[in-house]
Amino acid sequence: MNIIVAVDKNWAIGKNNKMMWSIPADMRFFREKTTGHVVVMGRKTLESFPNGLPLKQRTNLILSRDRSYKVKGALVLHTMEELLEHLKEYDSSDIFIIGGESIYRQFLPYCDTAYVTRIDHAYDADTYFPNLDELLEWTMTEVSEEQTSFDLEFVFTKYEK
Repeated sequence: MNIIVAVDKNWAIGKNNKMMWSIPADMRFFREKTTGHVVVMGRKTLESFPNGLPLKQRTNLILSRDRSYKVKGALVLHTMEELLEHLKEYDSSDIFIIGGESIYRQFLPYCDTAYVTRIDHAYDADTYFPNLDELLEWTMTEVSEEQTSFDLEFVFTKYEK
């Protein structure tokens, strides 16, 4: 399984259920990596999207404890066990975990590849991704040349275990 995330220099991913940056190249990278694949997210991540709608041209799986929660165009599963069982229907290389924080933490042990956009700025944040540089089983295997968007410098990296 894959994880895809954008983080700041402190591995922050958001504040008040919102991303703190808008980098068109990162959004394009996300779209290119995930289109045609399975995306797994929590309810709050889905609700942070425009109009709270599932992502087009992807199989959207939502993890929510709320058994009455329904989303047109997505499958809602209610436990990790139920979701993991459903994921067996797909090739693991076609699955992308896309957030938020608790979903990332729950799925990290099941993933072997992480696509991490590293933004060279520290934000005031309230949600974080685990620092892969501190986890011995993860190794950065690719890093792009530095890019700039609206005075923000960033790189695309790939970690593998």
